[in-house]
Amino acid sequence: MKILIAEDDMIGRKLLEKFLQSYGKCDVAVDGLEALEKFINSYEIKNPYDLMCLDIMMPKLDGLKVLKAARDYEKKNSIDKENQTKIIMTTALNDKKTVVQSYELGCDGYAWKPIDLDKFEEVLEKLELIEKE
Repeated sequence: MKILIAEDDMIGRKLLEKFLQSYGKCDVAVDGLEALEKFINSYEIKNPYDLMCLDIMMPKLDGLKVLKAARDYEKKNSIDKENQTKIIMTTALNDKKTVVQSYELGCDGYAWKPIDLDKFEEVLEKLELIEKE
């Protein structure tokens, strides 16, 4: 599995990377603009990410804008739903409006910080990115 972790907080980024590296190759982005560039580039080189973990509060471009731009890019390039990158939003915001907005923009899952790794693993299983052990 090819994974992009978009997280500006170093500790959060390292935690996710350490957890996810057993499932595949992890790339990281420290701001929203870098995340979007890596996302688009992965499609341009015909090696898209299977999963993007996307923090909502990031510098340069927030996670909701990255999510919208990513889904718009996939739509514009006729990438069907089952071949789209799975996107899990990560945030410390416990705000129903943001959760609803994320799903409306096309996210596949949501994880609150601090990340509960057991629950995160359940989300990966539900999205069929990993198999139950």
